[in-house]
Amino acid sequence: MHRCFELALLGAGHVAPNPMVGAVLVHEGRIIGEGYHQQFGGPHAEVHCIRSVKEEDRRLVSQSTMYVSLEPCAHYGKTPPCADLIIHHQVPHVVIGCPDPFKEVDGKGIGKLKAAGVNVEVGILQKEALDLNKRFFTFHTAHRPYIILKWAQTADGKIAGDDRSRLLISGPITNRLVHRWRAEEASILIGTNTALFDDPQLTDRHWNGPDPIRLVVDMQLRLPSSLQVFNRQVKTIVFNTLQHREEENLLYYQVTTDTELVPQIVHALYQLKIQSVLVEGGAQLLQSFIDSGYWDEARTITNDQLVIGAGLPAPVLKEAAVTETTTIMTDRVQTFQKIKH
Repeated sequence: MHRCFELALLGAGHVAPNPMVGAVLVHEGRIIGEGYHQQFGGPHAEVHCIRSVKEEDRRLVSQSTMYVSLEPCAHYGKTPPCADLIIHHQVPHVVIGCPDPFKEVDGKGIGKLKAAGVNVEVGILQKEALDLNKRFFTFHTAHRPYIILKWAQTADGKIAGDDRSRLLISGPITNRLVHRWRAEEASILIGTNTALFDDPQLTDRHWNGPDPIRLVVDMQLRLPSSLQVFNRQVKTIVFNTLQHREEENLLYYQVTTDTELVPQIVHALYQLKIQSVLVEGGAQLLQSFIDSGYWDEARTITNDQLVIGAGLPAPVLKEAAVTETTTIMTDRVQTFQKIKH
């Protein structure tokens, strides 16, 4: 099952809104086939797994155990049902990491396999299997995107200077890590001041992967069109109070002022079928997500050797637990999970 997870992660950034899935076929302790979901709309992990079996091992498929990180699908979508494929090849034993909550599956794949006489085990390394596809599960069970907050701060807890000028806090290796994070998420969100003062590209140009959809809050549409986020090279959504219209690679999404902004953004992303969002700033927008309770994970980069004194304070997390700490040169990278009650 651990090998299934390793394979599944190879599809990160390429399979959304589908989940990442890995599959391994084992005969008497020997792996004879393995595969993963590589591209949205393409064959699923189980298909690649069976296709990978060498000709001389084909006869062993009907005597083997298939391990798969997520319940095989039972419906016709962009591809035929994987449960049918397993039954067709007479795989006698299937071990599943966790069930699939997607309404078109949701136990139907397991049921179909059992009805065909397949011996099915469910819940092997289930916690790890659920964590692997936390974005997919959050979207389909909580009906909202998975929300990750991210910021870099100095040793004395500042994210910018007094004049809001761009402050280079993290090192080049950590910056490359941030671009990997961007490639793993469906979208990336910034506020008006971050767009105006930093003029970021919000791409993952230092990592090989798809660029996230760019999201910008610009309530009064006061940002100049010369900013890099408006270059039309990546799909961009602008949350504002003045208009709702769409043009080439640019969507103006209208929100209202009579209710909180964060729940409106979260609802809009769900309606737009965007499964995850990386909130990169600024401080006010990040704090709004924290205060509203709409966040799942936070990642902070602290340069432990940089002290600037006066400046813009970093956001303050509430009800958070550190789950991981890594040191990269002078940068301390920490991951926090929201404590759920």
